[in-house]
Amino acid sequence: MEFVRQLAQDPQNTVIGLARNTKDALSRYGETPPTNVTFIEADILNLDSLKSAASKTESLTGGKLDYLINNAAYISNTSAFKTLGDFSDDPDTLAKDLTASFTTNVVGVIQTINVFVPLLRKGTEKKVLTLSTGMADADMINHVEIDVAAPYSISKAAVNVAVAKYNALYKKEDPSDEEARKGMMALGAKFAAYAPHFTAPIQPDESARQVLKLFKNASLEKGDGGSFISHLGNKQWL
Repeated sequence: MEFVRQLAQDPQNTVIGLARNTKDALSRYGETPPTNVTFIEADILNLDSLKSAASKTESLTGGKLDYLINNAAYISNTSAFKTLGDFSDDPDTLAKDLTASFTTNVVGVIQTINVFVPLLRKGTEKKVLTLSTGMADADMINHVEIDVAAPYSISKAAVNVAVAKYNALYKKEDPSDEEARKGMMALGAKFAAYAPHFTAPIQPDESARQVLKLFKNASLEKGDGGSFISHLGNKQWL
């Protein structure tokens, strides 16, 4: 709600807030919203409601959108102060919590972005902000030893990857060559730029050999616990 309040301070902004219940949103706002604020009912888990919200947004903004802020999130009470080990005898509860976290924090965000991309393409700024958390940073988790709230952290780490995927998809978008960028040829060119020495995937036996070597040499004393590394033992993936 604070995003809405602050953005509405500029009368030149047309601010649209999506809420599952617009009456509750107006109540939370705490005062009569200025004329440049509109609340639209939508549930990020309901694709039809998102499409309806996008259509209403289009009519309010002249068919375009400059900014999209993904602020909705599911923070579970079930696992907020529990570790993965605490669910060793209750896997069903953990599975449900992981699914609920992923569905809202990843699928819901992806659906929202996909629905509003056509309006963003017509906008001037074309910016999307997705709120994440340090709880999704593996370095921070290991350094601070944050062992609780795993479903939330895992889902937020996943949405971070989704955001990176969108960035890779759209950052150099040119409608004239959009189709040409698709497929394995384009992906191969990107891999070549990333790792000039890369010519083809290594064979399964070599892959297993390298991974097992890393596994054998890994230790907590060297800080390898919980690390996210490639078969090369670093962040070089090819």
